[in-house]
Amino acid sequence: MTAFTVPGMTEKQGAEVAELLQQALSRYNDLHLTLKHVHWNVVGPNFIGVHEMIDPQVDLVRGYADEVAERIAALGSSPTGTPGAILNDRTWDDYSVGRDTVQAHLAALDLVYTGVIEDTRKSIHRLDELDLVSQDMLISHAGELEKFQWFVRAHLENSGGQLANAGAGTEKAAAGKARKKSQD
Repeated sequence: MTAFTVPGMTEKQGAEVAELLQQALSRYNDLHLTLKHVHWNVVGPNFIGVHEMIDPQVDLVRGYADEVAERIAALGSSPTGTPGAILNDRTWDDYSVGRDTVQAHLAALDLVYTGVIEDTRKSIHRLDELDLVSQDMLISHAGELEKFQWFVRAHLENSGGQLANAGAGTEKAAAGKARKKSQD
């Protein structure tokens, strides 16, 4: 750890902000890997539309990871983008769906987005007291992540506004519910 941070912030504040951002970096690295996994493993009707919908999301989330890592460095800390960092920072389960249908993957991915967005919003709230610059960065990320989740949910929603994965607590359960509904 260096002995400096950005002007107007104490080293202690800078270290706390960097820790919040490190957690975001791990979330984003995990998310872009998960998105590529879905991209490679989605099958069935609407395959190509979803396959092609995922890549722009991957690119944007990879960009978020880079932006967050650079902010961590600017704060005087060292960003860690290794698989071990993802595992160390992970408060979520590893993505659990392999080769499966569009509906199954999107139902599971909806839960992934919920977790990422909830954690990002918690960081945004904490940054309100610490660093408005980092907060603004995460706010812009949250808006795009919420839009991505809307794209995913549009595939899961029926005409009555109900999601095919409603009430599911795990990715596998969400995938199973959506798979079953698509077969009905």
